[in-house]
Amino acid sequence: MSEEENGKIEMELETNDEETNDQFVSDESKEQLIDSLRTQLAHEQEKVASYEKKLQYLLADFENLKKRSVLDVQNKTNSIIDEIILKFLSIYDDFVRAIDALAKQKINIEGLTSILKNMDSLLSEYGVIHIDALGEIFDPKLHEAISVKTDSTLDEDTITSEIRKGYILQNRVIRPSLVEISKKD
Repeated sequence: MSEEENGKIEMELETNDEETNDQFVSDESKEQLIDSLRTQLAHEQEKVASYEKKLQYLLADFENLKKRSVLDVQNKTNSIIDEIILKFLSIYDDFVRAIDALAKQKINIEGLTSILKNMDSLLSEYGVIHIDALGEIFDPKLHEAISVKTDSTLDEDTITSEIRKGYILQNRVIRPSLVEISKKD
């Protein structure tokens, strides 16, 4: 006999064994087996649903963490940039005061004014905007009042003098304007 014929004979014997076994299993046993399998299937389906729900929660937590991390990095970056710009603005203010003092002494300030223009260009390039204050109504988000002037001709809380310029960077006040405001008698 060839191997192929042996394989066919073995398959027929296995098929006959299964048929014989099926004949000896009662209908009641079959029902119990089916019920048992249905119970197991329902249990496994519950586990799958539970795992899917956990996976959804984990994915949501991951997305929230990712967004929070991006926001934290952006806030830290903004904080560092604000700090650098504030230091630069201190130097800028000193430079403007020096130009004003030299101009009062009638010293040639042409070279210094071109440096000041370069500084203004740099601030403008990075989105640093001067807060207009003089003549405006006091806004505590933009201005810091350091003195009060009584003037009945002006509206209450009108800015009468700007002591130090304020600046905004990317819609954030990085330095409020120091101002003097009016009060009525």
